[in-house]
Amino acid sequence: MIDIHCHLEQKDYENDRYSIIEKCRRQLKAIITSCAHPQNLDLTLEIVEKFKNFVFATAGIHPIYIKEFSNKEVDSFIEKLKINKKKFVGIGETGLDYFWVKDITQRENQKNLFTQLISLANQLELPLIIHSRDAYEDTIEILEQEKARNVVMHMFGANRLTKRVIKNNWHISMNSIVLKSKKHKKVVRDCPMHKLLIETDSPWLAPDSFVSKRNDPTSTSYIVKKVAEIKKTNFEEIDQITTKNAISFFQLKI
Repeated sequence: MIDIHCHLEQKDYENDRYSIIEKCRRQLKAIITSCAHPQNLDLTLEIVEKFKNFVFATAGIHPIYIKEFSNKEVDSFIEKLKINKKKFVGIGETGLDYFWVKDITQRENQKNLFTQLISLANQLELPLIIHSRDAYEDTIEILEQEKARNVVMHMFGANRLTKRVIKNNWHISMNSIVLKSKKHKKVVRDCPMHKLLIETDSPWLAPDSFVSKRNDPTSTSYIVKKVAEIKKTNFEEIDQITTKNAISFFQLKI
């Protein structure tokens, strides 16, 4: 199993981060941690260096943080990503969030940042990890307009657009939301297996408690089991296929 999207840099792990990763190493083939805020970049790089060929990293600016950065600060962060490009397997998460961001001006700023990071991913020839909460149509339109290539739609929940995502040759990653959400189950049902990836989005979305309990990448097993149930196959097949998909998509050296 490979968790293609978690957040090991979060404060939730600060007391036992390395022991959690060691636990994961006994159960998983690899982890991809997503640095979603520039302040966490150095720690993310430290984790990757310490756990080479097991923990890999992507980096971007989550759209909910759009108010925090000036254009100059964004440019500086992008330059830092360019300098360290060999240390990343993807750009993101990036995208749009209309659930938490209601202000029209800030939404436009999100779009501007999004296009910058798509351009960066195209330039560096790295995959994009896409956040699209309550902004599915706008997110997909921008990706298409900017000719984004290798794309994974993280925690994708708009089944009306699944065919469009697949037509663009993009991937979809699913986490424990699929245990409870009917709309996410439909996405898994209709997504071809060769386009599916498994994630946890940990430390959030613990399978048995979406609110209070800390999650970690070992919960991938719950998601694989549920996907197998939806796809009417067995755990081993989903594990094998999604692991192969992740290695190929991110070009993981493991």
